[in-house]
This record gives sequence, structure tokens and C-alpha cells, in this order.
Amino acid sequence: MTAAMQTATVHHLNGHSDLHGSVPMVPTLRLVENPAPAPVDAPLVPGRAARGFVGIAKIVVDVTATALLLLLVAPVLLVVALAVKLDGGPVFFLQTRIGRDGRAFRMVKFRSMIVDAETHRALLAADDEGAGPLFKMRRDPRITRVGGLLRRYSIDELPQLFNVLNGSMSLIGPRPPLPQEAETYTAEERRRLSVRPGMTGLWQVSGRSDLSWDESIALDLRYVDEWNLRLELQIVAGTARAVLGGRGAY
Repeated sequence: MTAAMQTATVHHLNGHSDLHGSVPMVPTLRLVENPAPAPVDAPLVPGRAARGFVGIAKIVVDVTATALLLLLVAPVLLVVALAVKLDGGPVFFLQTRIGRDGRAFRMVKFRSMIVDAETHRALLAADDEGAGPLFKMRRDPRITRVGGLLRRYSIDELPQLFNVLNGSMSLIGPRPPLPQEAETYTAEERRRLSVRPGMTGLWQVSGRSDLSWDESIALDLRYVDEWNLRLELQIVAGTARAVLGGRGAY
């Protein structure tokens, strides 16, 4: 095999305008030569949101805000739990995700799909609309009647407040990947794991599932590299608009 055959160079221009106008995008030109997956347990330099006083302050804010939010949404949680139960099957969906420094944890959500959704996924492989390792389908037949409404307004994500309380997640941060997804990460992509994953983040307020794999990676890495209080507040405001608008939620 020649050197030319061994080396694949991919030019990727990742840049687009902010969908909401509050979080400006910075076009990025990346040149990648045969990126190899990085070990999940490789050492990581903490991202800006996880360093020193900032990291401690973020944890304090997370726990305090989450406790208050749980008090406010407790009635909603009870009503949704009852609705999911009446729709048939368990109330919660537990899934292994990869958090900070490659540590696995169990993420909890309200169940929005049929019980044996993963079994049916193989049958829908031809309808996958995602360009990366994540399965995407706008009209996924596995989503239940109640689940469709929960997903549209991200209500199915509310139980993750308990993940924030136990320290495995943050209110704001990169999306927590699946184990098989993290195993494909290059060293650059793995920097997403240098901070705690969040319930919401830059990619969620910039288009959610409408974004490509490369776009979501770039936005999460921007959060890791450029974290500041202003960006955090912009994400909070953008989350409210994204949830109420329901755009990109599927």
C-alpha cells in the first residue's frame, strides 16, 4: 500500500451563523490526517469550566440551582411520571453515558420510546439520518405518544436534575456521549470529556438534532475552550428559547 493510500486528508469547513443570534459562531478550518481513536482513559487537562475556583463555584451553583428547580418542577415530574406509566412500561429510562475524564455513569430520563427500542433500532438502520456515530430519525416510530410531546419540549430530560445533584452532570456542559461513541473519539474530540457533561449546552441552543456531528463537536469544544460567565448566561437564555420553540427536538 502506498503512502498516498495510507493517508487520507479531509478538509472540513465548520462554520455557520447562530440560529438564535445570541451565540456567535466562529468558522473553523480543520485539516485531519487519519485521526485515530484516543483511549477513553487517557489523561485530560481540565477545561476552563472545571479549573480551580471556577470549577468549585460551578458545582455550588449547580447544586443550589438544581435543588430549587426540583422544588419548582416536582408537581410536573409527578404528572409526567403518571402519564408515562399509563402509556405502558417503566417510567424512567437509564442509560450508561461517559462523563468527565471518561468515567461512566447512569443517566436518567423519562422514557419516551417503546420498551425494546434498541432491538428495533437495527431494523431502522437504513433510515438513519445522522452523518456520525449517532442514530437520528425525524419521525422515529419507536417514540411513544407521550414521548413525542416530552421530547419536543425536552421534558424527558428533567430527571437529569438528579444526575446534577449527584455530581455526574452539570446544568450546562457538553452532551454526555454513549460508550461506543466515546470509543471512536480522536484526541481532539475527547477534550469534550475534560469538563462535566451538561443537561444543556452550546449545541442544544444552536439547533440540537438539526446539527451535524461535526457541528455539535465543534460547539462542545468551543464551550470547553472559551468558557466564561457571559457564555454561560447566553446558553441559559438560549435554552429557554430552544425549549419553547421545540426546534431540532427529535
